[in-house]
Amino acid sequence: MSAPVWADVSGPIRVIDGDTLDVGGTRVRLHGIDAPERDQMCGGNGVPGWRCGAWVVGEVRARYQGQWAACVQTDYDQRYERIVAKCFVDGQDIGQRLVRDGLAFAYRKYSKDYDLDEKGAAVNDRGLHGQGVQAPSAYRTNKQHARSTVNLQTAPEGCVIKGNINSDDVRIYHVPGQRDYERTTIKTEQGERWFCTEDEALSAGWRRAKR
Repeated sequence: MSAPVWADVSGPIRVIDGDTLDVGGTRVRLHGIDAPERDQMCGGNGVPGWRCGAWVVGEVRARYQGQWAACVQTDYDQRYERIVAKCFVDGQDIGQRLVRDGLAFAYRKYSKDYDLDEKGAAVNDRGLHGQGVQAPSAYRTNKQHARSTVNLQTAPEGCVIKGNINSDDVRIYHVPGQRDYERTTIKTEQGERWFCTEDEALSAGWRRAKR
């Protein structure tokens, strides 16, 4: 890993995504904000699905691509080997403006600098607010979890009964042909498992799904 860089930078902006820029050739993660991931979808609760992540990237690019920025480093991201900084265009804080206009969220895990800006955007339904958006951090967590379970859906040979644990911690098994069989996924890290026979499932403490 490269040694951490610690220096303020300035230069023309190349937009990477909603909260990451190249400034004069230096990769910068904007301080205190979190924007939707590039591939993130939004919607639900009556809002049609839409590509909110790509939309944010387009909006940020339209505003700042090629603009001259001056950035003041606040931290260093060891994982991605990039600086974390507040960046300004014509004296305006880019991160604050993005949060204020509803294109990004205050990243309270690391900073409360833009807390009130986000609340103002939410109250006034600016940008992403009211459009069925999921917090980017929650989206990343769910996506990572989905990746970790994707290879767990292949049943062991001859063992196709799905032992599922529901939200009430009740152990229920599903056999092929039942209503919820196809949409039931098995997460072995949470104690769920495959069974070869119904007797095996019953002996282990699972009960058959009613439908």
